[in-house]
Formats: sequence, structure tokens, C-alpha cells
Amino acid sequence: MSNVKLEDIVSLCKRRGFIYPGSDVYGGLSGTWDYGPLGVALKRNIMQLWWKMFVDDREDMFGVDAAILMNQKVWQASGHVDTFTDPLVECSNCKSRFRADKIDLSRCPNCGQKDTFGEARAFNMMFKTNVGPVDDESSISYLRPETAQGIFTNFKNVVDSFYPDLPFGLAQQGKAFRNEISPRDFIFRSREFEQMEIEYFVHPDNWQPEFEKWVTLVHEWCDALGLPAESIHELEVPDDDRAHYSKRTIDFEFDFPIGREELLGLAYRTDFDLGNIQRESKKSMEYRPKDGSAPFVPHVIEPSFGLERALMAVLSAAYTTDEVNSEARSYLKLPSHLAPVKVAVSPLLKNKPELVEKAREVYRMLKKEFGAVMWDDNGNIGKRYRRQDEIGTPYCVVIDFETLEGDTKDTVTIRNRDTTEQTRVAIADLTNPGVLSF
Repeated sequence: MSNVKLEDIVSLCKRRGFIYPGSDVYGGLSGTWDYGPLGVALKRNIMQLWWKMFVDDREDMFGVDAAILMNQKVWQASGHVDTFTDPLVECSNCKSRFRADKIDLSRCPNCGQKDTFGEARAFNMMFKTNVGPVDDESSISYLRPETAQGIFTNFKNVVDSFYPDLPFGLAQQGKAFRNEISPRDFIFRSREFEQMEIEYFVHPDNWQPEFEKWVTLVHEWCDALGLPAESIHELEVPDDDRAHYSKRTIDFEFDFPIGREELLGLAYRTDFDLGNIQRESKKSMEYRPKDGSAPFVPHVIEPSFGLERALMAVLSAAYTTDEVNSEARSYLKLPSHLAPVKVAVSPLLKNKPELVEKAREVYRMLKKEFGAVMWDDNGNIGKRYRRQDEIGTPYCVVIDFETLEGDTKDTVTIRNRDTTEQTRVAIADLTNPGVLSF
């Protein structure tokens, strides 16, 4: 995986319908990306896996879906209006702007001139807008820069509706927006992205053991994505580098083609957020234990997952090259449960009606059973295999003349993506457990 180049992944994604540059037909818009049919499917599979692992399979988790636009007081109380900033510098020669902490300030990376940067200034990354027909201070809102605050503002609602036992968590998936100064590295840092976040509410005395449980769960998540354990690294964030709300943070880093970078974060936010809401809204955020003990404001452990970074890590880990019959092959060795297409069905020859008719019958059967099944009769069978390999399809099912007659009637060829081995299987057995493993 260390030899994987970002440009190879970017090229594959555009060529095969995973990810396109945003507004491409009009020259693009920096920091935005559109997802094609295969990209949508891969994103959905990652999101559904996350929801299953962290919500559906647990008894202590509740889902929410908060509005993107919220009262401006949310962002004032959380500190985003004052502190959600990056250091911005501008080249006096070419007027290009950059994040000061991401470049060599002695030379402009755009024009190459030396000593053209002045003092850095704080740049707030929130997208500012106005709600309603009147453009004044009272109508100001923001496109949310994170999904966490929508969870915190619904804490009391969920407690009042469900009165869950502590500890419990609220989970949310959704869009977030940041006006990045220098979006870069494909989908790694963009202006519009999706987050999968959990706020896990605990008793203040119990945060440490609960935090350690989440460390283990994060590694289980990375394993479920098919990421090699040796490519995952824990960085204990020092005091000076932690966010203002955090008393402990671990950044889980991954060996991307662009280098070792943050994949996701785990933070202990104490009662910072609920305390702010209680102070600013004048409404109690205390949790009243069912045993009658003294009420308290819960503390929070936050595992925060970026969907695009997870997707980019999955693609990076899956991108594989080898040789088949002395020819170079590149393919996506995706975990089968994440693959956007589970099975491709083909007639050996598309100009033989009897083969096409039987292949369509098999296709309909598998489509009904597995959903993510593709019909592929474009080009010769070798080209189809290469195309399906490149998009990560685990199995190709081919209907040939042996399917129609003789001792092999009503059998098909299954070709395995990873090994390229082919086996003969009865059509009636295709939907049996273990034949096509997802």
C-alpha cells in the first residue's frame, strides 16, 4: 500500500464513476466533489456499516438528525463564532491566500517569490448566511461546520422523551461545511463533507474507562473497513494542540498516499457543551439518575468520524496491483460487504440470444437476492473482468454454452476477483450461504 499514488486513485475514481470534480462542466469549484453511481454506493455502504455497528447493534444508542441551519446562539455559545478559525496569509505579489500553518512562509507556493507574506490573521471557516427576507444581525445563521452541536441541542429532548439509562449515546450522520482556505488532497480536505459523530454521555467519575472502551471500538471500526492494523496509529494530542473543549484527545491517523494524516478523532469534551447550553439558554441540562441520587450535568466522550476520509482510506487500502497471465492488473480489493457492486452477471457472448436470455434470468434472480448486482455485456469477457476488478466487484458470474446443455446444464462460472480462480456452480446454489460471500 505504501506505493499507492494519490493520482492513481483520483484517476480511477473519475474514470469508473466513483467521484467527479464538483461543477466540472463549468470549470469546477475548488473544494467540492460530486459522487457518481459507484461512489454513492460505496459511501452508503460505509454509512450503513457505521450505523449498524454503533447504533442498531447497541442498546445504549439513539439516532438523531438535526437541522443544518440553527439559531446563531448555538454557534455563539459553543465558541465557534469566536474561535473556529485558521491562520490566513496572503502573498503580496500574486494575492494568493494560504493557511499559514501548512506552507513554508519564506516562499509563496504559487508564484515562487520570497518573503511576500505578512502577518497571519484569523479567518473564520463558517459559511455565513441569512435566514428569511431581512438581511440584518438578527437573521444571521451559518451552515453547520460540524454535526456535534445538533446532537447537544437535542440532549434534553431525547432525555425527556426516552429517559435512557446512563451511559448512553446520540449518533448522527450528515453534511457539514467549512470554508477551507486551502482545500487539498482530493476528498481529504474539502468545503462540503459528511460526518458520522457520536456524543456519548457518561457520569463524570466514569469517563476514563468509557474512553478506553471507545479506543477499542475505533480499532474494531477500522478493521471492519478493511484497513491494515499496521497503518493505523494513535496520536495522543498534547495539551497545547487540543481543541479548547477537550481534556483528552486521541487522533487516529492512517497512512494515506499523501502521508500519515488524521482519519478520525476521539475526544473527552467534559461538560463543556451542555454547560454552555445550560448557561446561555437558562435551561437545565442536568440528568436525574433513576436511583434518586443527586442530578448532574453529564460529561461527554466524542468519537468523530469523517465519511470522506474513511472512504479515501478504504480506497487507498484496497488499491492493489499484480500480474495476471503476465499482464499488469490494478484492482480494488474491497471488503465484499463494502463493494458497491457485489456481483456482475454476463452472457459469454452478447450476440447469442439464448445466452442473453438465460443470463437475464440469472441476473434477475441475483438482483432480487443481493440488490447490488450489475449487468455487464460490454466488450469481450477479459475486458469485463478487468473492468469489474477495477471497481472492486468480488464476483463475476458468466453464462456460457455449458449452461445450456450437457452434464453442466444450469451451471455457471463464478470468477473470484482476488484470486482470478473460476469455479462451476449450479444456478440453484448461487443464493446459498457461502457460495457468494458478502
